[in-house]
Amino acid sequence: MKLLYFGAGFVGACSATVNADSGHNVLVYDVNKELVKNLSSLDKDKIESNLFEKGLGDLIIKNQLRIKFTADLLDVKNFIDATEAIFLCLPTPEKENTGETNLFFYETAVKTLGKILAKRNNGKQDQYVLLINKSTVPVNMTNQTKEIMEELGVKNFGVGSNPEFLVEGKAIEGSTKQERIVIGAWNEKDFAIFRNIYNRFYESPLTNYIEVNPYEAAASKLLANYILFNRLANCFDVVGRVCEKFIGLRFENIRKVLTTDSRIGEWGFYNSLFAGGSCFIKDARSLFYQLKSQGVNTDIVDSILTANQRQLDNFLARAESELNFNWSGKIVGIMGLAFKRDTNDIRNAASLKVTEFLFSQNVARIKAYDPVAGNNYL
Repeated sequence: MKLLYFGAGFVGACSATVNADSGHNVLVYDVNKELVKNLSSLDKDKIESNLFEKGLGDLIIKNQLRIKFTADLLDVKNFIDATEAIFLCLPTPEKENTGETNLFFYETAVKTLGKILAKRNNGKQDQYVLLINKSTVPVNMTNQTKEIMEELGVKNFGVGSNPEFLVEGKAIEGSTKQERIVIGAWNEKDFAIFRNIYNRFYESPLTNYIEVNPYEAAASKLLANYILFNRLANCFDVVGRVCEKFIGLRFENIRKVLTTDSRIGEWGFYNSLFAGGSCFIKDARSLFYQLKSQGVNTDIVDSILTANQRQLDNFLARAESELNFNWSGKIVGIMGLAFKRDTNDIRNAASLKVTEFLFSQNVARIKAYDPVAGNNYL
């Protein structure tokens, strides 16, 4: 199949590369020329300088004949006539700490794409094409995408959802051995296109291939991240506080007792400063905003966001409350800048909030180190 990707970030680059490895012919468009240059370099070090994902560089090099990265819309126009599916992997950040999704980047890209689609096949639009939301978007985003396309005169198309559930730092491993694939579509024609895209996984006994409607797919992404975020925050704010405040309790021993209960399991019982990254906080706030707009009480969602921030605040406060430490004039080191290990992604990383705190305390200097995320921190 001929697949087009709009967006070459963590989600787009990894998904596109794995689909190229599945035998598809893939073109990936992004406006970031430096990113495109490095991803196209066939140099593992340059690729990982932008996107540090274990195995990504090797897989791009392996499939170089089936995948191309470009910042030139002319390449898109030349590719579009026979394109069968287009993945939308675009930034959907939060709008000014409100929880509302900022759709500027998404809508700008979709409008650019729509103008090209309306002219495909010399304007006849003979080739049916499926637009696929892989970005984390509001539950009913397929409606808005469809409306934009129709306003631009695009015909013979469908809109579906295929949310990304992969773990940063393990995205390639997770993509080649997928635990689940969630497909959202309204009709059998679109489901059939998805099955062709994911043919290597569709009948695999190791993959849960789940077909739902696009609303359910988008909602599942938000809810999955919220539930995982909830798990982390509960570990920090309840388990962690109990172990800190009662004499004789060791976190690792309590953790062992709890996680050996099969109903509880191990995931989320981590000793950490803060749950950061591009998804958990943003998606919880998005869920908060969307529920609020429907008149639903959001106290539980709000409490998880508060608990996560409280974990970091408690840690930073202990220097003064327990050691009577004065930060002013000190030289302070920060070891580890990414939001977690095995990635160079610093979005919502604890290091950024710690840096803000240290500046507010008038430290003399900060020395920061991370083997792969240093350039993104600067």
